[in-house]
Amino acid sequence: MLIEKYSPNWPRFFKDIKREIENALYGIDYNIEHIGSTSVPYLDAKPIIDIDIIYSTQTDFLRIKAGLEKAGYYHNGDQGIKDREVFKRDGQSVNEILDSVKHHLYVCPVNSQALERHLLSRDYLKKNNWARLEYQQMKYELAEKANQNRKRYAELKELKINSFIDRIIALEKANRP
Repeated sequence: MLIEKYSPNWPRFFKDIKREIENALYGIDYNIEHIGSTSVPYLDAKPIIDIDIIYSTQTDFLRIKAGLEKAGYYHNGDQGIKDREVFKRDGQSVNEILDSVKHHLYVCPVNSQALERHLLSRDYLKKNNWARLEYQQMKYELAEKANQNRKRYAELKELKINSFIDRIIALEKANRP
């Protein structure tokens, strides 16, 4: 199955990855956030930990990029999303945690719209059970429609779920002081 029942291991997996990244980025100014479905308690999801590293200046980005490359990642560009740089494991370096826990790693400037979208949707889903359940149901339906094919699921999710995410982000913004 593409979507799995919520696992209480997901927050621990995030902490394990975060610790490895912190070791690689020691002395650099940044924050790390657990984002995506695995960051929302009791939300069933694809078992992939999504992580945003947040920086303030271009110099910080260059230092983060160099640190991640030393830790066995390569920079894979923004993949069409402005201010959200993608990093993937290079397959050359070996790290027991970084190579065994499936994860997506993004590096975003503090003012990134992609980062804001990640944080607002995560926060709203954490606080609103109805939204979490509706989102979860949509994901199961799309996975079934995609015949459990990961690529087709991603395409359908892009088409069908973005409007839902836009709606809950608007609600989250409206509820903030």
